[in-house]
Amino acid sequence: MSKINILVVEDESIVAKDIQNSLKKLGYNVPAVVASGEAAVDAAGEHKPDLVLMDIMLQGDISGIEAANQIKSQLDIPVIYLTAYADESTLSKAKVTEPYGYIIKPFKEIDLHTSIEMALYKHAKESEVKKERDLYSSIITDKNTQDSIFVKSNSRLVKVKTADLFYVEALKDYVILHTRDAKYTVHSTMKDIYKKLPANDFLRVHRSYIVRLDKITAIEHPNLVMEESKKLIPIGGSYKDELTSRFKFV
Repeated sequence: MSKINILVVEDESIVAKDIQNSLKKLGYNVPAVVASGEAAVDAAGEHKPDLVLMDIMLQGDISGIEAANQIKSQLDIPVIYLTAYADESTLSKAKVTEPYGYIIKPFKEIDLHTSIEMALYKHAKESEVKKERDLYSSIITDKNTQDSIFVKSNSRLVKVKTADLFYVEALKDYVILHTRDAKYTVHSTMKDIYKKLPANDFLRVHRSYIVRLDKITAIEHPNLVMEESKKLIPIGGSYKDELTSRFKFV
């Protein structure tokens, strides 16, 4: 198994050497040690390390925080901050870049090892989620499947016909698609899902609900009653007029 590559950014040579020795002792590889924010960005682009240990207070035009922000946005490499400063102002600036760790100098090797392993694990899991989300998004937007969408179920991608959908429900960063016999959870937003459903058949009736119009069996203000399940769907005040315009009343 190949070693983990860690870029060290530290402008105090003695401290940098100690960090490098500690990393090698822990079994990591150090492709480069640099002393400025500018050099950090260049080295990250050249070596593509698995992780960067970044001192916040660096000499030069680019601070450690600025360098970390560039590395994250351009290369998606996790960064752990190293600093002897733990004041509130520094912490506030550092938090904006969403680092994967924050180690106060001087530190023990066990703290260094733990922070690195946790950061690598977290980044790997986030990357998996992003790949899945991108995959599902590309499938859902396939113009050749207007009458269906693909959703993950038991590690498979299952084709679900939009005609079989009853309603879509929001749940934090996910949406749940309900059919007569099953429900599927997708990492998406209501806005994104709504764009991908046939406009003539579906309507958003609440910030947390999208319904298939022909599955509505009754309107019991302020709710809709859905076919089969008898599920009550609330009608949001800002959606009421559009809902009314989609039906004929006598």
